[in-house]
Amino acid sequence: MSLIETLSDENNSFLSRREITCDFKGLGGKLKKLEAVEMITKKFKLDGKIVIPIELKNHTGQPKITGIFYVYDDEKLARRHVNPTIFDRLDKAKSPKEEKKDEKATDAEPAKADAEPAKADAEPAKADAPPDKPDTKDKGENN
Repeated sequence: MSLIETLSDENNSFLSRREITCDFKGLGGKLKKLEAVEMITKKFKLDGKIVIPIELKNHTGQPKITGIFYVYDDEKLARRHVNPTIFDRLDKAKSPKEEKKDEKATDAEPAKADAEPAKADAEPAKADAPPDKPDTKDKGENN
């Protein structure tokens, strides 16, 4: 049994897009938009096309999600038809994953190298510091 059940698959020739409505069974509360896009792309063999998740709706008391997706051949046409905030959210969802991978790779090596010189620098700083001033009790007499 498949996780994805197609409820409707229509070609909207007026808007030059394909509109797909599916149920994702057993994934209630666990499915993310980018994962849903990947699953739809694999099932319907939509490589090279722009798949936009419009809505993912959870059903109360049931472990299923109903999703609405628009499939465009041209990204320019998709950007004209679909609300720009949807593209902003998709870009935002994609970018943290890429940034985290880059940061982990670049930060891991310098962190190890910086740890040893920091310890070596701390010791000479203590030697250069002036000794603590002795407590003077004469301050009370001047007032």
